[in-house]
Amino acid sequence: MSKTIVVVGYGPGVSTAVAEKFGAEGFSVALVARSHARLAAGVETLTAKGVVAVAIPADAGDPASIRAAVGRARAELGPITVIHWNAFSGAEAGDVLATEPAAVGRVFNVAIVGLLAAVQEALPDLKASKAGAVLVTNGAFGEMTPMMDAIACNLNAMGVGLANAAKAKLVGLLAQKLKADGVYVGEVTIAGAIKGTPTGGDGGIEGSRVAEAFWSLYQGRGEVRARVA
Repeated sequence: MSKTIVVVGYGPGVSTAVAEKFGAEGFSVALVARSHARLAAGVETLTAKGVVAVAIPADAGDPASIRAAVGRARAELGPITVIHWNAFSGAEAGDVLATEPAAVGRVFNVAIVGLLAAVQEALPDLKASKAGAVLVTNGAFGEMTPMMDAIACNLNAMGVGLANAAKAKLVGLLAQKLKADGVYVGEVTIAGAIKGTPTGGDGGIEGSRVAEAFWSLYQGRGEVRARVA
């Protein structure tokens, strides 16, 4: 039976590594992002590796756009087996005391609203599959410690911290809610920059390490959280 993973927020680093890992394990891959050029390059790379892949432009912060993207992935590749949510709201609302409240809302549109729209749209497929899963990339700025709060403030990443904390809670809620339906939900928290990304440059954590952590969670379907540093 064919398996399909929808990678939302495709770009260099984690999502590229996840797409390649799951593709190598026999999944067809739908790449979702706003950049047409980035998507086209990703499909070309995966196709060269023998992976069936399609590019689907969409806005992760727009629930209608994300629902349409998941529907298109289903139409082109078959029932959805895995949603990988890697979308990132960037540096918006860096200092929440100097930011318009609407900007904070846009951060949650990507972290929470878009994710929920993707899960809801794919849910019938995820429940019907024997291997349905929702896999979420998260970051350490959301961890509830004074040290991470201080770092998020110092780096002007307060909006990211709020989004990551909310995402972590949503992962736990979805994991509990969907367990009885046989749908696995898990997240990998990254404590550091990813190599090959604007923040990581030539150093940082290899995306392949994060992809392997996701694959291990997906295969084990027990632990909800993993951390890569």
